[in-house]
Formats: sequence, structure tokens, C-alpha cells
Amino acid sequence: MLVLKFGGSSVGSPAAIENIITILNDLEHRGRVAAVVVSAFSGVTDGLIAAARLAAAVETAGPGETPHSWRALSGNLQKRHRDTAACFLKGENLEAALDELNRTFGELDRILQGLEALEELSPGAQDRVMSCGERLSAALLARIFSARGIAASYADTRPLIRTDSSYGKAVFVPGETYAAVRRFFGEGGPEAGGAIPICTGFIGSDSRGHTTTLGRGGSDLSASIIGAALEAEEIEIWTDVDGILTADPRLVKNSFRIEQISYVEAMELSHFGAKVIYPPTIRPSLERGIPIRIRNTFNPSSPGTRIVKDAPDGEYPIRGISSMNNIALIRIQGSGMVGAAGFSSRLFGALARRGINVILITQGSSEYSICFAVLPQDAPGALAAIRDEFSREIAGGTIEAPVGEEGLSIIAVVGARMKRSSGIAGKVFHALGRNGVNIVAIAQGSSELNISAVVARQDEAKALNAIHEAFFLSTVRSVNLFLLGLGLIGGTLVDQIARQKEILAAEHKIRINVVGAANSSRMLFNSAGLELGELRSLSPAEDARNGSPEPYSLPAFIGRMKAMNLPNTAFCDCTASDEVSAAYGGIIRCAIPIVTPNKRANSGALAYYRELTDYSRERGIPYLYETTVCAGLPVISTLRDLHLSGDRVRCIEAVLSGTLSFVFNNFDGAATFSALLREARTRGYTEPDPRDDLNAMDAARKALILARECGMPLEFSAVDIEPILPPACFGAKSVEAFFTELEKLDEAFEKRRKEAESRGEALRYVAVIEEGSARLSLRAEPEGSPFRSLVDADNMVVITTGRYSKLPMVIKGPGAGAQVTAGGIFADIVRIARTLV
Repeated sequence: MLVLKFGGSSVGSPAAIENIITILNDLEHRGRVAAVVVSAFSGVTDGLIAAARLAAAVETAGPGETPHSWRALSGNLQKRHRDTAACFLKGENLEAALDELNRTFGELDRILQGLEALEELSPGAQDRVMSCGERLSAALLARIFSARGIAASYADTRPLIRTDSSYGKAVFVPGETYAAVRRFFGEGGPEAGGAIPICTGFIGSDSRGHTTTLGRGGSDLSASIIGAALEAEEIEIWTDVDGILTADPRLVKNSFRIEQISYVEAMELSHFGAKVIYPPTIRPSLERGIPIRIRNTFNPSSPGTRIVKDAPDGEYPIRGISSMNNIALIRIQGSGMVGAAGFSSRLFGALARRGINVILITQGSSEYSICFAVLPQDAPGALAAIRDEFSREIAGGTIEAPVGEEGLSIIAVVGARMKRSSGIAGKVFHALGRNGVNIVAIAQGSSELNISAVVARQDEAKALNAIHEAFFLSTVRSVNLFLLGLGLIGGTLVDQIARQKEILAAEHKIRINVVGAANSSRMLFNSAGLELGELRSLSPAEDARNGSPEPYSLPAFIGRMKAMNLPNTAFCDCTASDEVSAAYGGIIRCAIPIVTPNKRANSGALAYYRELTDYSRERGIPYLYETTVCAGLPVISTLRDLHLSGDRVRCIEAVLSGTLSFVFNNFDGAATFSALLREARTRGYTEPDPRDDLNAMDAARKALILARECGMPLEFSAVDIEPILPPACFGAKSVEAFFTELEKLDEAFEKRRKEAESRGEALRYVAVIEEGSARLSLRAEPEGSPFRSLVDADNMVVITTGRYSKLPMVIKGPGAGAQVTAGGIFADIVRIARTLV
């Protein structure tokens, strides 16, 4: 025997009602349904309240409304119900249904006229008005079901569900209620006549027969009460979701259905914001041991979520996560609280006398402070109650005046398995800390069923997603990437991510979601992930998948990245911009990891370099810049590993310029120096203006970064750079004029080459970092030098350490080029994924 309840969304349209008819007729339910409990049509209860408040002049009419707009609201509600009746009924059935609707709306209008005359809306009168919604719905649905071959009868539950007189949130009286329900079902229920009672949810009556309402979740409670009274096999709550999910699907897109959950777990999740079921709903069925199943009217094939007394352990250490998105935190502290017997009784007694519900409590073990959470509208009353109760102590200075803080949310992590699993709390707090979510307060019950954290309201979605991924997707690590710069390097990176994305997800459980991207003129965002195929061009035209780009500005890009507040965010700078690198400090302080090939930050002011690297190290926020030196070659990571393992770097010698490497590697007398530089430019090795390579500034920045990675406190001005060319070359007015000047030096370069060759040596432009200094110069290398083995435009770094003294470590390979540089950046992004929980 089953008791079914259908909520407002399940009865809110003709299509939804058709679904209910299908459900009642299917093999699973045919002949097994003892009662159906229904809510008012979706939106009707709010409409009734609005009409009552307008009639009683509690609210004034809005723009364009007349003082009697409650009549229009009533008329609209009547039309909606009449239209629904006309969709399903014909002839005498329709006439009878319309007569019944007219009687109920006539009663409603008389109540509203009375409110209009009195200009007063009492809680009892409001309950009478609200009761019309369920009465209209149940009576009409009973006729519709009967017309479609399902024997059904209308059941007004006001005489059955007996309550106290707490209008708006009445408490049912179990003994009287259960007896009345059993009498009704024994005398005229389905067992007697075969018709299924279509029962009004949400409403009852007090000892005087006055209509009451059961408050939030009242229709669910009605179903639970009837099911408990009849000792049903199961109570089915039909709504518009597939069951209780691991988190709110509006905030956590990859949440999924929980198959079974215990009563206590469901109550914990519901208490802290899960909207599927309301905690008091569970109590009657809990006391009788009757399972509750949450199901989807719009997807009846889904088995839903079963709420039982003892749910078996699932495969995850927690059952679910919920949140309350708007709470206030009240703090009271002082030495007068320490060891003061009865203090908590006085505090919470004062709150109870004002009818203030406390959502969460946490107290320091020193007893010096207590903080508790309430709804924001209750905060002023809570503060006043505390000031009144402890006025003497506050005046005497033994207790400080209470302080309230608003704009907060509670995140609750729930699961019975937590008490038998170590490390749950650590995983929760690591996930939050890794994403820069500050925890304002923490609470955990002695049952170890729930860990709750109070966070800033704007961090609610980020916190939920971070924790959800840590526990339910722990084998999958995601990075939400914001990419600035879509030129040669950035565009190549996008191509590489697009090609490798599915392989990373399938084989390595790593997801790279590019959620923001920009070039020098336009930017684009999508929290679900941008389509990478057309991203490289970032056309100004609207894209079906990516939407419309916006004009780019750096503050706007960073502002949007922060405002989106996604978990596991990372920022990638593929520009060479000083403006962008200057923003790294603000970005990393928002707990956003940075990946960059941009050398400007690390070769700029020493203080800024230390600020970034120190913050990264101390807070555990990745700041990865492997590709600032030698593209994808593992130079910086190798230096770090040597340092961490206790080795000491004595000397670094390196060829750090691809352009100069190509020129001198091929400078064997077969071609002039200027001709080789022209060839390097043709191959794309040089900057558009080759002087940007030959001034050795880029190589000097790389040398400075290596020096700083070795612990040398050098500024850029301290790097000794030997000029390769005279000032006349750098002063030429154009690139061709520069080459004209360079050709004049071919003879001098050839003379120097021959002198070196006569000694068995060859020219190389080498950076040397040792003994606290860095210098770059053109050297003649002997036959055995590792730099003589360089080919094409390769880079080489030779590292001499305490361990690698007789035979230095050599790192060699392409030190420039879009593919290898983008590959190195990609590897750093994957490293960020590997640091996630």
C-alpha cells in the first residue's frame, strides 16, 4: 500500500497532470495506491497571499494596479483552474467541476471582501485564504482522474489532521490525527469503496475547527502523516527532480542522484538547505519505520531516492552536501563566560523567548566565546535579546557587546560513514583552502554525521563545487582555465588542449576547461567551458557555442575571472606584457594559480619576484613559469629539485638565445655573419626586428631568472651584458638599414672567427651564473666544450653542483618555438591539476 504526494510543479499544468494519470495507471501503482496528497497548483499559494495582503491593505498597489487588484488576482486564479478543467472534462462533468470551483472562489472572495472592510490580515484569516489552493486542486483533480478511468474522490483533510492553533506553522497532534485518518479510511476510504481519496495537503484544523496550515513543506508532512497512520509500505513524494542529489544541481552541475539515504542524513541535508524535503516531513514516517521515496513526475522511470532508517554504506565517504545561502552569524565573548554555569541556558533562553531559531552553534573549548547562526531577519532581534539579557555583564565589561555579521552561507557535509573514515575534515578544509575560501566558523556534532563551515556568501558555489569534486569526483581533477593571449603561443596552446582534452579526461582523469579567453581586443567567457575549435581567432561575430565576445580590457578580464569565482581556477598569461605581469600579485592573492611564459615578472624588480614566489610557497598556490627559460626544457624544475634535495649549484653556463645559437652554430666561414642572421630571420627564429635578439636583453632576462632561482639576490641592472654589436647598428632607422650597418661588420666577425678557429675553438654567446653574479659574453669554446655540440637553434644549460662536479648536468634541446613553448605551458597546467585534492 502506497501513499503518493504530488507537489505544485507536478500539478501545475495540463501536461504535468497527464503525467500523474500515467503514473497512477502504470503497473507499479495500479491497485496499490491508498491515497494521493496534492499541493495547490504551482504559484497559486503565492497568488492567494498576495491577494489577501492587497485586500487588507497590508501592501499597496504597485504601478498600474488599482486598489482592488486583489479581484484581478482572484479572477486570474479562477481562469487558470477553469481552463485546466476544460482541458480534461466535458459535458456534465465539466459543469459539475465549474460549479464546485465557483463555490470555492465565492468563499474566497467573501473572505477577501471581509479583509478589505477590516483592513487587517490576521494569521488565521491568511490560513483560510491559503487553504483554498489545495482545496481547489484536490477537488478538481479528483474529478479529472475519475473522468480518465481512475476511481477517485475528493478528501478535505481539515477534519482529519488536527493541529494546535499556531496559524501559519501549526503543529499536528499525533493521537487525534492518526485516529481520525484511520476512521476516515476505514469508513469511506479505498478499502471500502475502491475510490482513491485525493487529499488536500498543507492544511488541517485546530480544536475549534478553525483552518490551519502546516507551514513550509506542509503537503509533504500531510502525506507522511497519512502514510504513518495507515502504516503504508512506502510514501512517494513526487516532485520535479530525480531524487535527493549529492548537491544542489543549480550550483553544482555534476551532482547526481543518491540511491538510498538514512532518515538522519536526509534531515541533516534538509536542515541545511536541501530543498527536496523538509525535516518535519520525515518525523512521522521515521517513528513508524516507513520508507520515503523522492521521485520525479517528469521522469517516472527514474527510481528516485529512498529514505530509510538505516541506509547501506555507499561507495563515497560522505552522502551529500547542502548549503544555506543567506545567514547571519552572532558572536558573544568575554572572560565572564568562562566557567559561568548556566550561561548557555540564559543565552538560548533569551533567544527562545523571542521566537528566534538557531541554525548552528559553535563554542571555543576555552568557553571564552560562542557564535551561532540565525536567519538575517532574526539578527536584530537576537542582538537585542542578548543585550537585554546580559546588560549588567556588558556594562561591567566582563562580556563584550554582541556582534553580528551578515552576507554568509553555511556549507554542510553530511554522511553517516564519516564517523568511521579518517581524514574527512582535512579533505574538506584542504578543498576550501586550496580554492581560497575563507572559513568564518566551523561546527561538528559529536555524532560525526555533519561537518559545517560558515563561508562568505559569494563563495558558496565555489565551496560546494570544490568539496563535491574532492569527494565525489576524486579520481577526476579539473582546472577552469582563464587564458590571456591568443597569438602564436596562446593559439598553439589552445590547439594542443583541444587535441589532448579527451585523452586527458579518459586516460588520466584530468579535465582542462577553458572558461575565459582574450586577445588584445576581445574577450569571451563561459563557465561551462568554451568551444576551442573557433577560439583561436576570437572573431567579433557571435558564435553559437561561445556567445558574443566583449571588448577587452585587463581590469575587466581579471574582474570577470574573480566574479565567476569558479573552483580550481587557474590563470595563464601567454603575453609579453608588463601590464599583465604587474597584475600577478592581485591574482595569486585570490588563491588563483598562475602559469606563464612571460618573463617580465620574474626578471623585473627583485622584491616583486620574491613577493610572488614567497606567497606561492607559503600559501601553496602554484606559480609556474617553467617556460620563461628555454621553453619546454625542464631547467627551472631541475634547479628546484636539486635545491630541495640538498644539492648546491656552483655554476650555470648556458646558451639561452635561439637566434644567437643558430647564427654561431652555423658560423663556419661558408656564410657571413649578416647572411646567417638573414637566414635565421627567414626561418622565423628571430623577432620581427632582429635587434631585439642581438641586444641580448631576452637572454639576460633568462639568465637573471636562473640566478634568482639559485638564490642570488640580483637586480637586472647587475647583469653584465657584453654587446655583440656597436651602437650604430641599434640606432639604424629600419631593419634594412640595420642589415646595411651589420654587413659592414662581417669582416670583423670573420676575423674573430678565424682567430678562434686557429686555436681549435668556436664562438658561442654564453651566459655564466656563479658566485653571486651573472654575465653574458661572446666566448671562444674549445673542442671539448658541450656548447660545440649545439645544432640549429638549440639551447643548452650546463649545471655544475656539489654532486655534479666532475661531470656537469647538461640540459639541451629546442629553447624556442610555438610547439615546445606551448607544450611546456600545457605541462604546467596539468601540474596544477595534479595538486588538486
